[in-house]
Amino acid sequence: MFLILALLAIGTTFSVASETTNNSDLALARSTVIEEGKQLFLKGCSSCHGLNAEGGAIAPSLIGVGAASVDFQVATGRMPMADMSTQAMRKEPVYTPDEVAALAAYVASLAPGPEIPGDELLNYERDGSIAEGGELFRNNCAMCHNFAGQGGALTQGKYAPTVMGVEPVHIYEAMITGPQSMPVFSDKTLTPEEKLSIIKWIKSAEAEPALGGASLGRVGPVTEGLLVWTLGIGMLIGVAVWLAMKAR
Repeated sequence: MFLILALLAIGTTFSVASETTNNSDLALARSTVIEEGKQLFLKGCSSCHGLNAEGGAIAPSLIGVGAASVDFQVATGRMPMADMSTQAMRKEPVYTPDEVAALAAYVASLAPGPEIPGDELLNYERDGSIAEGGELFRNNCAMCHNFAGQGGALTQGKYAPTVMGVEPVHIYEAMITGPQSMPVFSDKTLTPEEKLSIIKWIKSAEAEPALGGASLGRVGPVTEGLLVWTLGIGMLIGVAVWLAMKAR
């Protein structure tokens, strides 16, 4: 009996010690990533956002924006901005994926905020509905990004970019963080499942073949009719000029 109790005590002690060691290792690894992110922030971001991410005259505070906002802005190349006078545009990212993760971890450590959605949450093929996503997109997104998701003009010289060719994680992050002129779609406004349905519709529209060759913005007969009308009028004018010259 004594031997059994001793074995149980040793096993429990070993289990607790092992779990404590694992937690310590995870905490150490996380603190290392956060410190790396802090150094990257001080070097590449603090001149605009402040030494403590408190913001300033030319850039907002990053306290409380969360890891999702950092991942969206930096992983898509919108940050750092080359020209503060223009809208942040999607371009080749400056930082590697590991550096982006470190920056996101550092900013997330400053205050709670939206987290980067994991792969399990982003399973839009399983949890999304194309029909529902199309309706939700038309009701909530089309007024800026147009009904085909190709983007459109906004006020004050700004524009809503195309949503085609965008990674699902970045579409989700944009909805929960509201970058630039975009509103934030909280889980009360659009549930996670509804967000996945929107992503599934976008990916479905993105995969549609352009049967006529050039997609012409995928806005249907509007651009197609305009193209035919322009070419037709041009040809008629050309024929009229040719006939007039021939009559002389």
